[in-house]
Amino acid sequence: MIGKYLLVINTGSTTTKCSIYLVNDNTQLELCSSETIEHPDNLFSRFPTISDQIDYREKLVKSFFTNSLPSGAVVLAAGALGGMLPPVPSGVIELNQELSDFSLNTPVYEHASNLGAPLAFRIASSMKALPFIADPVGVDEITSVSRISGVPELPRFSYVHALNIRSTVRQFSEEISIDFNEIRCVACHLGGGYSIAPFAGGKIIDSDNRMESAPFTPERAGGVPPIPLFEACFSGKYTKEDLYKKLYGAGGLYAYLGTKDVREVALRAEKGDTFAAFIFDAMIYQICKEIGSMASVLEFNLDGILLTGGVANSKYLTDEITRKCSNLAEVFVYPGGNENEAIASAMLRVLKNKEMPLKWPGCILSKRDVDPLHDFRDENGVFKAVPFAIRSGL
Repeated sequence: MIGKYLLVINTGSTTTKCSIYLVNDNTQLELCSSETIEHPDNLFSRFPTISDQIDYREKLVKSFFTNSLPSGAVVLAAGALGGMLPPVPSGVIELNQELSDFSLNTPVYEHASNLGAPLAFRIASSMKALPFIADPVGVDEITSVSRISGVPELPRFSYVHALNIRSTVRQFSEEISIDFNEIRCVACHLGGGYSIAPFAGGKIIDSDNRMESAPFTPERAGGVPPIPLFEACFSGKYTKEDLYKKLYGAGGLYAYLGTKDVREVALRAEKGDTFAAFIFDAMIYQICKEIGSMASVLEFNLDGILLTGGVANSKYLTDEITRKCSNLAEVFVYPGGNENEAIASAMLRVLKNKEMPLKWPGCILSKRDVDPLHDFRDENGVFKAVPFAIRSGL
């Protein structure tokens, strides 16, 4: 069908998910074509760094779009999930060469999502379309008080599954007819990694930040006891890379059970594997504990608790969380999480002038914005007020 289209690119560690959406006469989205491009297991051995994969992935992505778009199609925009950026506000960021280069060459952390921006920029440029990213994990709207960690030199910061959380809250707000900016809920993205976050005033105002207090996940250790971790760091038994992998990639369910597949864990438990059942229940226990913690941020005044992400497909898990947490608020389940549709919807809001795109690098939050102690420092960075414990000699 000849018409106007939006293209979406979603880069994961072992896949690249591509989608084509038609913008119909009512300016609504219609999914026309989608493909998950599977990458071989030896991808990382073939390419020394993630950024080295860019040309390989671009060729595959361009082939899909070229073969799937009808002749004469007008591509309005191409978008992607943003990668590991510095702290930014929520919303859509218009891509430029500088942001593309930053994502590819100097991201905050290495991750396959960093390939999204340069791929979208290249595809959009070749098709004379507008390029965007939407709600990257660097979205940081947490409150000043939530940044206090207990060590002044190590303030808390935000890395969160902002795209799926904000998209799910939008859907929830429409279903219960409460304005998006007035919703108060705890939103839980449960995938390979977890983000459990209180949402209020249209913002993610805190989160468990993946490796702080987060529950363990199918592949991540979550929050671990710090003193044993320090001892492991200086024991001489492990390299930095060894420990990083234990925490991020080979932790969680995988460390205990040798699988990252929640479906397999649930099946083992159903067949009488008591150890698998015990570890599965421990993960659910930690999720519920973190939901309660984040509910306290909202003073236990909630419109709902939202469960989303691939792990939310587990009925046993969602039933248990509902049983344990329903005294706090009603639990709503949105299994999966269509990130590609969320990206397309975000771009459409910009094209319909319902949302203004952010500009790079102007949208990067300043150090002052993310310094919880800024208002307590003088022009030289010295605290203007002496803490009570020091004043009193305690």
